[in-house]
Order: sequence, then structure tokens, then C-alpha cells
Amino acid sequence: MKSLAAGVIFFAILLFTGNVFASKPVDFTQEDRDRIIRIETTLQVFMQQTDKRFEQVDKRLESMQNQTDKRFESMQNQMDKRFEQVDKRFDQLISFLWMIVSIFTTLVVAILGFAIWDRRTIIARAKEEALEAVRAESKLDDILKAMRKISEVDPKWKTVLSQLNLL
Repeated sequence: MKSLAAGVIFFAILLFTGNVFASKPVDFTQEDRDRIIRIETTLQVFMQQTDKRFEQVDKRLESMQNQTDKRFESMQNQMDKRFEQVDKRFDQLISFLWMIVSIFTTLVVAILGFAIWDRRTIIARAKEEALEAVRAESKLDDILKAMRKISEVDPKWKTVLSQLNLL
């Protein structure tokens, strides 16, 4: 790059000096012609070297681009694998949560079923025990027995007790 800049500067100076001296007539000699041919040859060699260097730079840039592409592809593959692992983990967590919800629901239904069954059983037993306690403590049965005996003798009592379904 430095030699390219130097060549451009040299060529610009050559053109500039040529324009300054163009005001007076210059004889063009064989030596001038040879000098121009040497400059032209030097410029051609310089351009060939510059082209080779540009080709080398292009090759280096291309290889760097390939390496960068490979790195990005590798990173992309690793990211894809990691995302797949995270997706699998989420699926496992969701399955685990469904299992926990199912177990909890089963326990709640079982506990509610047991509570309802137990309540019905206890209420039925409590009714029976309450009736037995009332019957045991009250004289109602004794009064009914006495009324039935009276109804055997007195027809008015019999009519009243039969209307009330106490016979």
C-alpha cells in the first residue's frame, strides 16, 4: 500500500513537472524516449506486484470469511442444541406439574368423598340414637299404651286414635 501511494505521488510529480516545463520548447531526444520506456516498464512491474498483493489480500479475506462462517455455523448448532435441551426440560416440567395436579385432584376428591360418606353415616346414626334417647326418657310410649287400652273400652277414644293413626 505504501509503495502504491509512493508510485502515485511520483507519477503526480512527474506530470506536474512536465506541465511546468512545457512552456518552453523541449527537444525530444532518444534519451528521453528510453527514460519514458523505463518508467513505463517500472510502472508495469509495480502494477503487477500490486495486483499480486491484492490477490493475496483477497485470498486472506476469503479464508477469514470462511473461518468466520464456520464459527457462526458452529455457534448456531450449539445454540440449536441448547434450545432443544431447554424445550425438553420444559416438557418434563409440564409433565411433572400435570402429575402433581392429578395427584392433588385425586386426594381432594377422595377426602371430599370420605367426608360426605362419614357425614351421612354419622347423621343417620345420630338420628337413631336421638330417637332412642327421646323414647327412653319420655313417657310418651307409656301414654300411648295407656290410651290404646282405654280405646279398647271406650269407642270415642278408639275413633280419635284411629283418625290420628296411633293405633
